[in-house]
Amino acid sequence: MDRKPDHPGAGHRNRLRQRFLSAGLDGFLDYEVIELLLTLATPRKDCKAAAKLALKRFKTLQGVLEADPRELQDVPGIGPTNLLGIKLIKSVSERFLAKKVIGKNVIANSRDLYTYLNGAIRDKTRECFMAIFLDSKNRVIAMETLFEGTLTASGVYPREVVRAALQHHAAALIFAHNHPSGEPRPSNEDLSVTRQLVFAGRLMGITVHEHLIIGDNRYYSFADQGYMARLNSEFEASPGAQLPLQPSK
Repeated sequence: MDRKPDHPGAGHRNRLRQRFLSAGLDGFLDYEVIELLLTLATPRKDCKAAAKLALKRFKTLQGVLEADPRELQDVPGIGPTNLLGIKLIKSVSERFLAKKVIGKNVIANSRDLYTYLNGAIRDKTRECFMAIFLDSKNRVIAMETLFEGTLTASGVYPREVVRAALQHHAAALIFAHNHPSGEPRPSNEDLSVTRQLVFAGRLMGITVHEHLIIGDNRYYSFADQGYMARLNSEFEASPGAQLPLQPSK
């Protein structure tokens, strides 16, 4: 039986894979990363043109990774099969990040926390509000995205946050969310939401250690800026401060 000839881009594809195996992604252009991911489920087709079109449409590598699968399939050359690599690498990286921090103490400093979370939520196109649940020794029990969309005082529900904390048997919490604009400075809504969450936690005997806002390669730490300490002092001085409530059986 005659051997089928290689497709025109076979040599380029092999060189791309060897570059990665030899030196990782150093020196790769963003469209080449996308191209490499597309080849994982595309055995006999040149993926360079589709990768360039995807990058043109979604602007950045992060935009391609975060794109809705239906929108990705609108790009010529990308179908339901060969977008597997793009979606697989995103899901694998998120699971790897979660497994890496479970059981670890991440409150030693805000830089360590930022390092853990940066890849998970920095480049999302919508605001994502995450909670990190800690045990009494400040080791991570679990991480969970609780809310998505514009962060407002009416959109983040302290009752739901406390309920999730109790389900995880958490003694303490860390919050983090992203600013798709890239600017991590807190808005008035961010300040209001943080206050509500700290007070709700204190009423249930749960400590809120930190709220981190992640922007474009930078972050804002409420703890570093003294805001968490001020909120705790405010709670203790308020007429409503009382012994922690006991969860219902």
